[in-house]
Amino acid sequence: MKDRIEIIQGDITRSDADAIANAANTSLLGGGGVDGAIHRAAGPQLLAECRTLHGCETGKAKITRGYNLKAKYVLHTPGPVWSGGGRGEAEKLAGCYRSCLELASEHGCRTVDFPSISTGVYGYPVDRAARVALSAIADYLASHPEIERVRMVCFDAHTKAAYDAALSEL
Repeated sequence: MKDRIEIIQGDITRSDADAIANAANTSLLGGGGVDGAIHRAAGPQLLAECRTLHGCETGKAKITRGYNLKAKYVLHTPGPVWSGGGRGEAEKLAGCYRSCLELASEHGCRTVDFPSISTGVYGYPVDRAARVALSAIADYLASHPEIERVRMVCFDAHTKAAYDAALSEL
């Protein structure tokens, strides 16, 4: 299943995957970083639909249309805030990826692109986050052949290097 996981550096708002994941906050009403960029690129209809979802708990996901994005869907998932690793952060982070992939499968998506969830302002160490993310993705792909490709779209070279290293360890 490693052959179905790709690591690239780029701008997730330009993704042509069936679905992209959004590193959202629990309100789902937009924010900074990836979340703000996705909301700006998708247009005001995304915020309007997100208002109808009434938030989302950390480690879970909700789906909306992609509106002005190339992606048909946006998978909104609030990641955990890093608190040193002893407060269930890894389990919650793995839940983000698993929940997004479950929704993608339910909606007939064959390709899904993810940003590095929780490694921005939420402070999750990128090397640890990469291992958790790719392990959760690989576990899901092992029993879900309908997902043809999952791509990690890394914002910068440092993040891409961490995900490349984690993928080589799988």
